[in-house]
Amino acid sequence: MSPGTDGFPGPDEAGELSREEAEDVVGELREEVRRHDHLYYVENEPEISDAEYDRLFVALETIEDRFPELATDDSPTRRVGAPPRDEFPTVEHVAPMLSLEATRERDDVDRWVGRVREAAGEDASFLLEPKLDGASVELVYEDGRLERGATRGDGREGEEITDNVRTIGSVPLVLREEDREAPSLLAVRGEAIFFLPDFQELNRSLMERDEEPFANPRNAAAGSLRQLDSRVTAGRPLHLLAYEVLNAGDLDLESDSEALEALDDWGFRLPEGIDTAADADGIAEYHGRWGERRDELDYEIDGVVVKLDQHAPREALGSTARHPRWALAFKFEPRREETRVEDIAVSVGRTGKLTPVALLRPVEVGGVTVARASLHNREEVERKDVRVGDRVRIQRAGDVIPEVVERLKEPGRKREPPFSMPGTCPACGADVERDGPLDLCPNRFECPAQLKRRIQHYAARGALDIEGVGEETADLLVERGLVESLADLYRLEAGDLEELEGFAETSAERLISEIRDSREPALRRFLYGLGIPEVGEAVARDLADHFGSLEAVREADEDALQEVPGVGPKMAAKIRDFFEDPRDREAIDELLEAGVDVREAEETGTDLLEGLTFVFTGALERWTRDEARELVESNGGRAASSVSSETDYVVVGEDPGQKADDAEEEGVETLDEDGFTDLLEEKGVEP
Repeated sequence: MSPGTDGFPGPDEAGELSREEAEDVVGELREEVRRHDHLYYVENEPEISDAEYDRLFVALETIEDRFPELATDDSPTRRVGAPPRDEFPTVEHVAPMLSLEATRERDDVDRWVGRVREAAGEDASFLLEPKLDGASVELVYEDGRLERGATRGDGREGEEITDNVRTIGSVPLVLREEDREAPSLLAVRGEAIFFLPDFQELNRSLMERDEEPFANPRNAAAGSLRQLDSRVTAGRPLHLLAYEVLNAGDLDLESDSEALEALDDWGFRLPEGIDTAADADGIAEYHGRWGERRDELDYEIDGVVVKLDQHAPREALGSTARHPRWALAFKFEPRREETRVEDIAVSVGRTGKLTPVALLRPVEVGGVTVARASLHNREEVERKDVRVGDRVRIQRAGDVIPEVVERLKEPGRKREPPFSMPGTCPACGADVERDGPLDLCPNRFECPAQLKRRIQHYAARGALDIEGVGEETADLLVERGLVESLADLYRLEAGDLEELEGFAETSAERLISEIRDSREPALRRFLYGLGIPEVGEAVARDLADHFGSLEAVREADEDALQEVPGVGPKMAAKIRDFFEDPRDREAIDELLEAGVDVREAEETGTDLLEGLTFVFTGALERWTRDEARELVESNGGRAASSVSSETDYVVVGEDPGQKADDAEEEGVETLDEDGFTDLLEEKGVEP
């Protein structure tokens, strides 16, 4: 590729430069990329197309990859993220990052203005800016280069997240010095935020992968900043708006207005709408104006910030342990119940059901901030005629699950086209099947969204009870490509798990031991763990008791299934369909080939252990844990999966898990394997 009209080499030509030629061009190329970053992320006035920018960026990457000694820590190429870290170290802030005293009452603002004027004089003026609802960050520069980024933490200390803040395009890695010289030390406070369209797109992608979406943009920003793998942060479109110089006194900046001018000169993006006022009436007018505008903005604000502009009188006013007395947050009343649909996403559940979900401009409902609400199914969306952009009323069904109650009419407002459910699964691309009002993905065991929840269900306490395989672990196993089917659980090795966040050698070996111990499940547990439509724990037990073996259940026709108490025609048809589906049969066969040996159901034994509840943890020598549970249950006892005040005994094997600690906390008696055997003999149970 030949050089562009800007005179810089393209990627191909950059790959052919000599060391000396690369050294001549790399500095200017780096500055050119920085300039375009500033125009795009800060000024919002790009000069070149994305393709032209990519040409410059890839050329710079090519040179730095070929000649690593020419790369610098502040190069724009460092925004792509760094390898994962084990933890975030704690660092002390250059100056305290205090929170603000807040009010929603005009009378409080009047009194605050009066107190400030007593200390600062009648000529005091007030700097006003929208109160951004994001995550507060400290940026520290030495000799004009970014050296450190940190979360606010407790205001005195925070977590060092430098690799993560480097990935944010609006964070200058090197301060601009065209209009103002960079100081030897600069500490800046800013707010990391998500613009609402980016937030909704992030939640949409999370839901389509069947991951938990963020409740609001503030949580999304905080969660993105605290990723141990900064490459995850780099993939999220965070923005940083700077609004305070923390060490302004050391830089002879006499007011906030002057400090903000300096930040602008140094290349930071500032909040829009910064203004000043001379009195409480001016503050109230500004508050009212932005309160009316908040629904029109592409980002969340929850009030306005009022600060004494002049720095010198601030010392006389001082601070409490938590709040500066020279600043105040004048907050808006929270939005209640009515809000706007920003987007409609589709989530895929464990059973393959596709659920349309309204992604909302965050709104408070019953004291809880809601950013999404269920639209239930295709017919419900059509009945309520909810579309992107509509204003809707929200309620929390049963005070738990938010739902859209109704669309609010807005005469004269042009609406978006009607929403329609996708024809293919958003998680795996399989053709969607319709069942009445429901849309279903039939790809039960291979759809990644379903697989995550199927793994979680398979490992649940009523199923194979694999301690340690919860939602987070199931998600990681699928996302890292370690598990592509249930059978892959039994092919895992400890070394595979040690690569995952939250695992070390001991915890990895413990989980592998748990999985290994589940290879001989009782029939009822295995049937429930498969996630057969309509089959809960009780039905799984009844099927096991009636048919006795897995093969008998698999081959039973609908008439035979209806002989089981509680199984009617509809349920029998669902069960039969499951076992006739080639993909389901293949998944079961694969589990059996991976070493799962499903034990046949046995006749119920005695009631010798009736009234006693046992919990098992760790590896036993004489039985697998599942065999021990069956022994208890076949003699009238109860085998629980978690420790509670109702537990009578916790049986502790080798290398026990958290349940042993839970027993100590609950004051529950623990037994080793010999003690358990002695108890069985004492009760008349044949061990």
